[in-house]
Amino acid sequence: MKENFFVKAVKKYNSTSLVLRILCGLIIGSILGLALPGIGWIGMLGDLFVGSLKAIAPLLVAVLVISSLSQGNAKLDRRFGLILFLYMISTFLAAVVAVVGSFIFPQTLTLKEVATADTVPTGIGEVLGNLFTNMISNPFGSLVEGKYIGILFWAVVLGIAFKSIASDSTKRMFTDISDGVSKAVRWIINLAPFGILGLVYSNVSSNGLAIFTDYGKLLALLVGCMLAVAFIVDPLIAGLSMKRNPYPLVWRCLKESGLTAFFTRSSAANIPVNMQLCERLGLDKDMYSVSIPLGATINMDGAAITITVMTLAAANTVGVQVDILSAIVLSVLATLGACGASGVAGGSLLLIPMACSMFGIPQDVAMQVVGIGFIIGVVQDSVETALNSAGDVMFAATAEYTQWIKEGKPLPEFMGRKK
Repeated sequence: MKENFFVKAVKKYNSTSLVLRILCGLIIGSILGLALPGIGWIGMLGDLFVGSLKAIAPLLVAVLVISSLSQGNAKLDRRFGLILFLYMISTFLAAVVAVVGSFIFPQTLTLKEVATADTVPTGIGEVLGNLFTNMISNPFGSLVEGKYIGILFWAVVLGIAFKSIASDSTKRMFTDISDGVSKAVRWIINLAPFGILGLVYSNVSSNGLAIFTDYGKLLALLVGCMLAVAFIVDPLIAGLSMKRNPYPLVWRCLKESGLTAFFTRSSAANIPVNMQLCERLGLDKDMYSVSIPLGATINMDGAAITITVMTLAAANTVGVQVDILSAIVLSVLATLGACGASGVAGGSLLLIPMACSMFGIPQDVAMQVVGIGFIIGVVQDSVETALNSAGDVMFAATAEYTQWIKEGKPLPEFMGRKK
């Protein structure tokens, strides 16, 4: 009887929509966090979930790229070029939105404790240098440390090498390994509701609402800019490319990618989620196996917004007047810096001093701004990651669907028909 009940419960669980299960985990985690704070094993569910995704994501990226390229099916054609363009133009426009928002709603900061960091880039040259250094880093070290530029670089090199010399049985082995790792990823993602429950429980138990009272206006500006990009700028870019209503795709990506990214707060951890979503959207595996991990590195709308808003807030605080031309240069700097954020310890926040140096803001002041960034990061980083991760899939799909439209191939049913 017990076994039958257990089997029925598992079948019911698996047959229920993953998004619905995640929402249930969110609600239960919030209730438990308010009613029973401090229960360590509940919060550990979230740590186990994020840790599992972070651990397997580098391996998944490596085997997918090697397998795709070694088969000789990879066609990184104009679709891939369009994906790169969409990633970069979106990140730049996100920085522009942050500039406009900061001019309309200028922010000043109350600087308190000085933040410290071991590695803070001093210029865009150092950021790009870190990026290229990571590209040629030891491939095994890149796998262990989750350096996706290095993983991508060596996976492409090895994939092309195996394409020319490997036997059919070797190529088949890579395919089997890729399928096996993908299967393991599906098992982990199927347990996402329990992970989300643990993550929400930990946040609700420990953070409370003080963050909204101390830095509410700054947080509202950051989140407002990110929402404007998510619901206006990015859909406009996608719509102009496809010449179709982009919102069915926007909502799908936000619901199935952005939701999990919001709670995991890690673009790297969300790569397996995005890979599965691309598969459900009918995209070419040879394309998204490269573009999704690349997007997690260079499609950084949220990071560009964070760098720009926090830098302009620092400038207002110390009395630096920023003109339009300087703001445009800052947008370009934030775009390039955001693309290299994953190659710098601390991510986008530790790129703020680099941007502040453009206006002559002292390093100790800039690092206090970084400290404030860590305080509001509970919300800011969650929204930033959701925006970035959902955009990775949306622009990959946009490039592919644009090609389908040109070839007269019908789009998936959820996209509707052209009016």
